Amino acid sequence: MGLTHIEATVTGPSGSAVTVEFLIDTGAEYTLLPHEVWQRLGLEPKRRMGFHLADGTRVERAISECHIKVGEFDGHTPVILGEPGDVALFGAVTFEVLALVFNPFDRSLRPMTSAPLMQLSA
Repeated sequence: MGLTHIEATVTGPSGSAVTVEFLIDTGAEYTLLPHEVWQRLGLEPKRRMGFHLADGTRVERAISECHIKVGEFDGHTPVILGEPGDVALFGAVTFEVLALVFNPFDRSLRPMTSAPLMQLSA
């Protein structure tokens, strides 16, 4: 099993931008911004949510939103506001916002070719 990182530019409400190296985490629902990044961007908490880590530990973190750009793909996404020591994670909601999918065989991001709302079977 390998780890995959990508670079993305994250922009806050004031227009300040930071390029961040994210670990792609297909098991994470939301993208997580490290403490120093969201502080620099001037993001403000909008609410708090609970999350379970891979080891079963439950943590609470604040949620906000920002603009994110990966290559030619960009959009507005919810983000977890990390606490000191948290690492940058790129989560599933941001994949969907940007219409990207992760190919686990070559560990690449690709454009979503179709997004069916529901598949019918006979």
